[in-house]
Amino acid sequence: MGETHGFIYEPDPANPGWHRWELADQARFNAQTMGAMLVRAEGDGLCRLRMFPELKHSNLLDMVHGAVTLALIDISLFAAMRTLLDGDAAGSVTLELSSQFVGAGRLDAPLDALVEVMRETGRLVFMRGTVVQGTDDSHLVATFSGIVRKPSRR
Repeated sequence: MGETHGFIYEPDPANPGWHRWELADQARFNAQTMGAMLVRAEGDGLCRLRMFPELKHSNLLDMVHGAVTLALIDISLFAAMRTLLDGDAAGSVTLELSSQFVGAGRLDAPLDALVEVMRETGRLVFMRGTVVQGTDDSHLVATFSGIVRKPSRR
């Protein structure tokens, strides 16, 4: 576990069953903008990436800014590659990302992206998911699909 290709992916002692999902370089986007994130695999081939909204993530309506939700979605694709496929998330790139905002994210609860891998080929990973809040995932914030290109052979 530990640091792999610039990511810290290791069990989080404060949150049993979860792994830390962060960049080793704390000066980069994920750390500076998103803050602490946790990831875990769940039944039925799902990956859950969790962030903890703060005031810095809000818009003028005191809801999670749409750009933060989009960043969570994008980051969740790479977390799913690492968690579900043991893939090289650091060398991969997003080719396509489609999202639909369904509701507003709140600041008072963790914001989770649930991702499933639909298909993996030699070069591409096709995924889809939802962004949810609430202990039973009952508050739907967004739906999405994305395609990630795996790293080039070196």
